[in-house]
Amino acid sequence: MNTTTAPAAPLDGLVVLDLSRVLAGPYCTMILGDLGADVLKLEHPSGDDTRRWGPPFAAGESAYYLAVNRNKRSAVADLKTADGAALVRRIAARADVLVENFRPGTLERYGLALDALRARNPRLITLSISGMGATGPDKDLPGYDFVVQALGGLMAISGPAAGPPSKVGVAVVDLTTGMLAANALLAALYARERSGTGQHIDISLLESQVAWLANVGSAFLVSGAEPARYGNAHPTIVPYQSFAAADGDFALAVGNDGQWQALCAAIERPDLAADARFATNPQRVEQRDVLVPLLAAHFATRPLAEWVARIQAAGVPVGAVRSIGQVLTDEQVLAREMVVQVEHPTIGDLKLLGIPFKFSATPASIRRPPPLLGQHTAEIAAEYQ
Repeated sequence: MNTTTAPAAPLDGLVVLDLSRVLAGPYCTMILGDLGADVLKLEHPSGDDTRRWGPPFAAGESAYYLAVNRNKRSAVADLKTADGAALVRRIAARADVLVENFRPGTLERYGLALDALRARNPRLITLSISGMGATGPDKDLPGYDFVVQALGGLMAISGPAAGPPSKVGVAVVDLTTGMLAANALLAALYARERSGTGQHIDISLLESQVAWLANVGSAFLVSGAEPARYGNAHPTIVPYQSFAAADGDFALAVGNDGQWQALCAAIERPDLAADARFATNPQRVEQRDVLVPLLAAHFATRPLAEWVARIQAAGVPVGAVRSIGQVLTDEQVLAREMVVQVEHPTIGDLKLLGIPFKFSATPASIRRPPPLLGQHTAEIAAEYQ
């Protein structure tokens, strides 16, 4: 008989009370669940909003909801009622982490102030996700990813240079906020190992967005000049953009002058390599409007596969612009287990995106499919009497 047991996950034994809905909070708690935490998702009787965000649906479950709610148990609890609030208090008294994204003041109205919950359980770490943050003149404004992409400057720098501002194709502010929230919680857990007590973390969509303006924000702070939109090009590196081959598009990233020389050799354009106007990256940036049309005309003459093969062989970063279907059937993506299959109680075989981090000793895993609404209500109620 095989007596070996699977190694413990990094957060095995950690209890997370998830009072969040939609995307940023659920994405954060899914990361914790993937890392081994027992995530208890308490939902209003109507369920997480994203359960109705479709089509597409699979056996009544929206693809949107399924994307960010694996490795959780779901219990129905109306926090406006005495029974619902009491369940929150019982779980919070024994939990390690509580994540919520209610509008400011909502939990207080339910008799569930976070400072009171931490007073009963000093080891509890609470995290609140809001649109604009807990302080400041806009603290009471609601926050949705699309609106914050506009308010936080992302749309101003996204889209074609001559076109309108554009949002990113996924809810990148929500997702980044969820990642930062998980990161902050892990740091708070580490701090608790030293202090023995938890603390509160305040994170917002707006601050997350502003923080990852990164080099673009820094450029404004240094120069005072408003950044322009460059479409698929880069403001300070050339050539670093997409080009059209004869039968498809590809992304080309020439990050230094050595790569520029290698590119010119690979595409049989020694004249460009020898042209003093393009010798260094600052010169290529200055001569962008001259160089890019020359490259575009040349790349349009041959098939995509040929250019990608030639440029890859030269050691210059390049990749075809692929559809989502091409990505999720790609050999490398599949080899890295970034598409996985789980058994769902009503859908049956369900494919999900995989876990992007691989641990050598304490692996993350998908142990539970996204739960049905209230699937574990009785089970959780019995555990937290």
